[in-house]
Amino acid sequence: MSQLSQDPYTQEIGGTKEAPTNLLGRFKYLGPSLIVTGAVIGSGELVLTTSLGAAAGWALLWWLLLSCWCKALVQAELARYTITTGDTYLRAINRLPGHFAGLSWPIWMGILAYVPGTMGLGGIFGGAGQSLSFLSSLAGIEISGIFCTGAIAIVCSVILSTGSYKWLESSMLPLVIGFTVATLTCVFAMQFTEFAVTPGEILSGLKPDWGLFIAFAALALSAYGYTGTSSGDISAYTYWCIEKGYPTYIGGDRNDPSWEKRAKGWVKVLHTDVWLALIVVTCATIPYYILGAGVLNQMGIVPEGNDETISALSNIFTQTLGQWAVWIFSIGAFFILFSTVLSGAGAGGRPIPDYLIELKLIDRNNLSLRKSIIRWYLGFLPIVAFLIYLFVPNFVILIMIGGLTSALFLPIQSGATIYLQKKFMDSRIQPNKIVKYGLWVIFAFELVMAGFVVWFVVLARFTS
Repeated sequence: MSQLSQDPYTQEIGGTKEAPTNLLGRFKYLGPSLIVTGAVIGSGELVLTTSLGAAAGWALLWWLLLSCWCKALVQAELARYTITTGDTYLRAINRLPGHFAGLSWPIWMGILAYVPGTMGLGGIFGGAGQSLSFLSSLAGIEISGIFCTGAIAIVCSVILSTGSYKWLESSMLPLVIGFTVATLTCVFAMQFTEFAVTPGEILSGLKPDWGLFIAFAALALSAYGYTGTSSGDISAYTYWCIEKGYPTYIGGDRNDPSWEKRAKGWVKVLHTDVWLALIVVTCATIPYYILGAGVLNQMGIVPEGNDETISALSNIFTQTLGQWAVWIFSIGAFFILFSTVLSGAGAGGRPIPDYLIELKLIDRNNLSLRKSIIRWYLGFLPIVAFLIYLFVPNFVILIMIGGLTSALFLPIQSGATIYLQKKFMDSRIQPNKIVKYGLWVIFAFELVMAGFVVWFVVLARFTS
């Protein structure tokens, strides 16, 4: 296997480090999953998952579990490729066959999907703005959702453009965890109310019902795209792994006698990081669906529109804990959506210099220019997202569009992972056959789901 040319952004010279040999040691080097979890636990869970439960009842619980679990393997294996080869995500995707003007066809698809993809971010900004507006109304101060969204966009633009916002993500993480724990508490408290769930209802939700899936296809597919790890989260995760130092610790010299052992050791750290995040995300996602199905569905409330959505969602707290819990919900909803804004926007800037590098417009070794481009783009992105929301002031619809766009790109990532591992990854650290078969199964499933997205979009276009 030929050695790939080294990128100073991904692999610093002389930075190799031996991998920890036990679970406790691996825990000390975890971290990328915490950033991704901050982005994952947000709009998809609070808005789409709860809304799907409210609309479909228990019938699609199995779908949410599938959505959480099926993408983690691709996340882990694509990251295995990037940390052991030293490729960035975009450089890896540009190794796929089929080029036009220096870029592979999936990259061109990503460029074409920039607006619908960014619409999802605009929806998250809008959701954060509406939650802040709802919170202010509880305090007796009426502030429009549009104004709150614009203020959040400006604040995010200033914070992200400095490039120094990791401290804010770290400080907000306890708030996100606290809100997640509060949501779990609501699930337990629900058992002492008129909305108590029975084991039979849970079991009924684990039996696939494709008829109801078709009936709620748009919402189900957008929830699939935006719950668990989305396509954006999967690509972002590879960049957070780079900035954590995993590729540097492994090193780029495959002729080093200790390279194989070191690479396998850091892959174990990576996989521990991914599986820990999967457990957290699953435990954070399913309660939203349970509350949506158990509370909102029985009340006949399906969050729709814009202004009333946050108020409708607040019932999952107030109907289980009491009216006083509206404060916990409103504060938690704001922080969980604001955290998603920071993590999602922050990750979105990482690939931008890579586009210019692959087009040979800037030098791969110019790290200062790469960082400068990221900061400028991150300062610009929140304003673009806000303008999209200003043009389409319905954050639920925007988040659904973002989720559907994500669902379209998931099979590209799983297919790319299979190709890249086979073609460019060192044979000594290839995954076992079970993992390879698993990737093929996921690729086939995601391809079918992408076909459903295209079909429903076309169907909606010609029946509207």
